[in-house]
Amino acid sequence: MEERVKCLILGGGPAGFTAAIYASRAGLEPVLYEGIQPGGQLTTTTVVENFPGFPGGVDAFSLMDSMRQQAIGFGASVRQGTAVKAELETRPFRITLDGGEEILADTLIIATGATANYLGLPSEEKYKGAGVSACAVCDGFFYRKRTVAVVGGGDSACEDALYLAGLAAKVYMIVRRNVFRASRVMQDKVLANPKIEVLWHSQVEEVMGDGTAVTGLRLVHKDGSHSEIAVDGLFLAIGHHPNSELFSLDVDEKGYIITEGKTSHTSVEGVFAAGDVQDPRYRQAVTAAASGCMAARDAEMFLQQQ
Repeated sequence: MEERVKCLILGGGPAGFTAAIYASRAGLEPVLYEGIQPGGQLTTTTVVENFPGFPGGVDAFSLMDSMRQQAIGFGASVRQGTAVKAELETRPFRITLDGGEEILADTLIIATGATANYLGLPSEEKYKGAGVSACAVCDGFFYRKRTVAVVGGGDSACEDALYLAGLAAKVYMIVRRNVFRASRVMQDKVLANPKIEVLWHSQVEEVMGDGTAVTGLRLVHKDGSHSEIAVDGLFLAIGHHPNSELFSLDVDEKGYIITEGKTSHTSVEGVFAAGDVQDPRYRQAVTAAASGCMAARDAEMFLQQQ
């Protein structure tokens, strides 16, 4: 089955749904496919307390459902499905979905997000959203005056540890080697912070809990010995993987789609990128939503100029 649309949006997170809201109001009659994780990375957390307009916080699933319903209310066609092939050499672009559908799109907004890297432990999976997080800025507030651990030794891990140290009573940094990969200035800040204790030559072997929340970690050390530490939360800071492989576009060394200047334009005219798939720095729901607005506006202006 083949269908032609003015604006196709791939991704059902804050960027995708915001793009759908704006594109609908502009009369672009957008079609949005939600992808492999409807709601985006935001749904890996529970309560969102830093999204504007919700002084008491908002359940992540409720927030994303509200965005979804708002997009539908303005006329967007929201569908389940994941793109498996993208032909961007000529317009209209041809996108093939996992259900076999083929969409011809006059404009394409890529909002497929990024996937946080995890350790791959069954116990880690069990406590995702219940003490295990890949976003310190999103979830750190819940651990005020409590004890947390950060896994990683790069700049992101150091930034997360310092951020959490401003909230938590104590922060463990679990580093696989005996050195940081972070810049010297970040290392110095971490080592000078009395709330942060670095555990060198250590890896998480198991996330322990009481069935509903994290209570501690079992660590294995380079010499083969084991130890346990009591923590209330575990934050992974070992990188993100942008979901950009499907698209023949210019990307940076980590795979993030490169956009032009302060726009959402990519290296292919008529293709726009929004949210975490093009944002290696902020990775917040509010910045993703803002970039979704930009992408829809850019798509609208692009079509007007054709």
